[in-house]
Amino acid sequence: MSAPAPERSPEVVPVAGRRPLRVGRFSGVLRPRPLVVLVVTAAVLLLAAATNMGRGDYPIAITDVLATLFGGGDAGQQLVVLELRLPRTLTGALVGGALAVSGAILQSIARNPLASPDIIGVQWGAAASAVFVIVLGGGVAGVGGWFASLGIPLAALIGGLASATVVYVLAWRRGIQGYRLVLIGIGVQAVLVAAVQWLLTVAQIYQAAQAQVWLNGSLNARSWNEVVPLSIAMAVLVPLAFVLAHVLGGLRFDDDTARGIGIRVNGARTGLLFVSVGLASVATAAAGPIAFVALVCPQIARRVCRVGSPPLAVSMLLGAALTVVADLIARTALGAIELPVGIVTAVLGAPYLLFLLARARQEARA
Repeated sequence: MSAPAPERSPEVVPVAGRRPLRVGRFSGVLRPRPLVVLVVTAAVLLLAAATNMGRGDYPIAITDVLATLFGGGDAGQQLVVLELRLPRTLTGALVGGALAVSGAILQSIARNPLASPDIIGVQWGAAASAVFVIVLGGGVAGVGGWFASLGIPLAALIGGLASATVVYVLAWRRGIQGYRLVLIGIGVQAVLVAAVQWLLTVAQIYQAAQAQVWLNGSLNARSWNEVVPLSIAMAVLVPLAFVLAHVLGGLRFDDDTARGIGIRVNGARTGLLFVSVGLASVATAAAGPIAFVALVCPQIARRVCRVGSPPLAVSMLLGAALTVVADLIARTALGAIELPVGIVTAVLGAPYLLFLLARARQEARA
């Protein structure tokens, strides 16, 4: 009886113009442009974060900010940087990164650049739960009182997951089709928006004002209490997203083609949707619904990197940088008046949404 032949490692298929890369059982091609974009985006994020921590009523030079982060600085600088501005900046970066990764996954699954958590109802599900707690939590026994005991962040997390579950169940027809997912998500979002408007109508003035601030997305007064749970959630969900991301390229094709190259389409979509919804829900629970970050950043990353589907790593850093820059503008642009960061991201993102709609119309005509 002859000994079994040793298992041969699969050959790396060369791609014209690209250098093959192999690590153990994994192989691929080296794309220099996304790596360069990744490094540049990381540098922009660090510069924006340092600037954000240095600007304000108590201005601190960027060099002093960096020295304080590494243990230097006087007592006043340590208080302002480490206890006030660093937690707020980290919350903004984590929220922006989570939303951008969530949007990149949804857009790849749906094969639609308009698919994002703030379009298909995830963020509005969280918003409806939060407004419910603010308006009815203390005045209604039973469900309202029970929800109020959870607190706004946890209620928002539950609301986001619940609305995503409803969209998933309604969109399921022997699998998930991206076009149907987006349409049903828009419909569910319309219902949630109507519910929020009704809650604001019956609310007291001070309750409506509190809810309106939350609905605009704000990083004001964010502390380590938001950074710690958000970091834990992202430490679990982001690596899971990168592990599952190897099928995103295949999901850009139709279902038969994706199955032909060995992808379990329904299982892959379900797992990726779970990660995407989880990231969007924890981000919304931490800072409220911040608009357009999940929509804009993945498409900018895809176009800058010149790849077929939104790259997760570049999208995450771009979302973090955009949110930190938006927070810097919101805090300092109008002097003593501070804007909600969601208003700034909406102003920055709305023109890009119009561009996507105009481009889609041109492509449909062609």
